[in-house]
Amino acid sequence: MSRNNPPGKPDPRTTRIHRRAFASGLAAATAATGILVSQGYASSPANNIATEPSTPIVKTMPSFRYCLNTSTIHGEIVPIEKQIEIVQSAGYDGIEIWLRDVDKFVQGGGKVTDLRKRIDDAGLRVESAIAFANWIVDDEAKRKQGLEQAKREMQTVLDLGGKRIAAPPAGATNGDRLDLDLAADRYRALLEVGSQVGCLAQLEVWGFSKNLSRLSEVLYVAAQAQHPDACILPDIYHLYKGGSRFEDLKFLAGKKVHVLHMNDYPNLPRESINDADRVYPGDGTAPIADALQTLISSGFEGVLSLELFNRAYWSQDPLLVAKTGLAKMKQSVAAL
Repeated sequence: MSRNNPPGKPDPRTTRIHRRAFASGLAAATAATGILVSQGYASSPANNIATEPSTPIVKTMPSFRYCLNTSTIHGEIVPIEKQIEIVQSAGYDGIEIWLRDVDKFVQGGGKVTDLRKRIDDAGLRVESAIAFANWIVDDEAKRKQGLEQAKREMQTVLDLGGKRIAAPPAGATNGDRLDLDLAADRYRALLEVGSQVGCLAQLEVWGFSKNLSRLSEVLYVAAQAQHPDACILPDIYHLYKGGSRFEDLKFLAGKKVHVLHMNDYPNLPRESINDADRVYPGDGTAPIADALQTLISSGFEGVLSLELFNRAYWSQDPLLVAKTGLAKMKQSVAAL
């Protein structure tokens, strides 16, 4: 998920700093977090990060669950009751909701329990939820409010039958660059809130953001948080947008990825590409097969959630878009 706020061209000096921080931060990955594939990577010299990995070989294909993030069908316009019907009719296993849509439903007189029944009756599972609590910001008062908001939103997710929520760097996409150790402390605080409620906060890469725009940063923060519930929500588009190396997914333990945001992108410069340019998996130039193989080889067997913001798709029949997206995801997996 994302907001339209593209960054300027990355400063090569900060890129070098990010890589050094990533290399030194790998040592923070202990058995308590399990974020990394193995602690052997933690002792590798920094230049090993740039070494091209051998192509991973997938021996056994996991039984993925297929999910629709409702942004794909312009969920901001389509009522959430209709979203549920579309996701069921299209043949998905689960739905990734936007909590703004739940709020609209409740503000219109609906009840969360009614939504839960609709989801259950449709045979769906709430695989994840999208929200924007300011849990990571420097301002202490705003951060406290953000944690309180996150707690309420997590409870709503649980009430809907879910157990995961996205945790992007909302509120810190502009301005000063955050200290990664402080970001890790704040992520740990969010994870503690999640532990109390029973909902996992998935640290998300936001490629357009000033902070947590790269996989290396997110890996560091998740590892340094030193919390057993630390996990990461990768996104094919955001990895490209932020300048991440797809081969660096080899450092990430697959069991710490519960949901992968699936999408593709055309051959456009990362400096100018934006959310609306996302296309169906297989219709662009993203190394989807390599990314999936790398994650599968490290233990990923979770949820593939289609997340698009394509205006042309929004103008089409939402059921057709949902069905096409599911078929495209399954084709990407079948091609491995």
